[in-house]
Amino acid sequence: MVGQPFLNELWLKTLDILEEDLSQEIFDIWFKPTEPLLFDGKQLVILVPNEFAQNYLKDRYYTLIKNTLQLLLNQDVVEITFILPEEKINWLEQTQQTNRQAQATGKIEDATEKTGTLHLNPRYTFDTFVVGNSNRFAHAASLAVAETPARAYNPLFIYGGVGLGKTHLMHAIGHLVRLRNPSSNILYVTSETFVNELINSIKDDETEQFRNRYRNIDVLLIDDIQFLAKKERTQEEFFHTFNALYEANKQIVISSDRTPKEIPTLEDRLRSRFEWGLITDIQPPDFETRVAILRKKADQDNLNLSDEVMTAIAAKIQSNIRELEGALIRVAAYANLQNKTIDPDFIEEALKDLIPTPPPKEITIRYIQECCAEYFNLKVEEFKAKKRTRNVAWPRQIAMFLCREMTDSSLPKIGDEFGGRDHTTVLHACEKVSSLLETDTELIKTINMLKEKIAQ
Repeated sequence: MVGQPFLNELWLKTLDILEEDLSQEIFDIWFKPTEPLLFDGKQLVILVPNEFAQNYLKDRYYTLIKNTLQLLLNQDVVEITFILPEEKINWLEQTQQTNRQAQATGKIEDATEKTGTLHLNPRYTFDTFVVGNSNRFAHAASLAVAETPARAYNPLFIYGGVGLGKTHLMHAIGHLVRLRNPSSNILYVTSETFVNELINSIKDDETEQFRNRYRNIDVLLIDDIQFLAKKERTQEEFFHTFNALYEANKQIVISSDRTPKEIPTLEDRLRSRFEWGLITDIQPPDFETRVAILRKKADQDNLNLSDEVMTAIAAKIQSNIRELEGALIRVAAYANLQNKTIDPDFIEEALKDLIPTPPPKEITIRYIQECCAEYFNLKVEEFKAKKRTRNVAWPRQIAMFLCREMTDSSLPKIGDEFGGRDHTTVLHACEKVSSLLETDTELIKTINMLKEKIAQ
């Protein structure tokens, strides 16, 4: 029987893969509420919220879940059982009784012995990683580490924002190491899992087993190391784990959302060890890389979308790879469900929740002056000069009025920007324009056109 931290991590990785193959609505409704309960290496027991979910998952997704688990475990899963909340206690009691009998006969099996590479996502390989200017160096460093573990760069520290490919590269390293040396003991974990397993080992008085698990491996891939910040006991344990692996000439790969120097309350001795090897970053993908990522994703998922569609999506989604691929799946799903042709308007509608709202434009006095000068075929310097001819004075008054309306600037500040004019001059201009706006339809059109131009 495997431990709960191991089981939780297994199910989380299973859900990560399933989420890529399912619509967000299906995943949220049927898979998110599930909970892994037991796994003995042959049977996985999943807790579901109600009988409807139990039947739905069993009838429609049993094979998909089983195949995904087999990919992760690299072994056959004999059976998956979905149980209801009211059945949970009986299952736990039966399992405890079975374990006691097995221990008495010496036949208990540790399923984790077979799963040194359990947590590697089969989709995350070097073949599926799209290389571009934003990640080229990190990719090359990861490949070098995978080809010659503990010789090229040790440790390898990869940092960058969310969804940019750090985890993909870590899994790709694990896959290539295993391909070249199937007997290698590879462990991928998040720092959160490391923390939880340490806490449980202390609580259960099993710290020796915990240390053996982490120190008797060939490659340690630990994700999101920044979560060790402010956890002194965990940092102490990881420090000794790091030393044990490094001195045994084992490869360590670490990822983070920031550089070691930027991780708050990280002990100096850990920070210095992270800096022993190579530190490399991944940046958000440029436009060409985003298009290439979409093409590869479309090929993998057998999506028949034109280059124009992928170019349009790449232009709109610029944040990270995760959102980019999610946008592609959403557009394809929307088109399929609504039976519509994908055009620019359709993409805009399908991605309206994903496209970030641009920050409000800062409107300055100078910018208003430039827009008004262009509209009236003048130069900004003429607004600041002492000329009082009507072809300059009237546009100047309109510009002053718009500065008062569209900025938070005070009357004296506006006057200063118009050649050092007194605030009473600005006030007079604003009152004059306001008064005429009550009756002058042409002026209303002019002001509206200028406001629209300035706000663009």
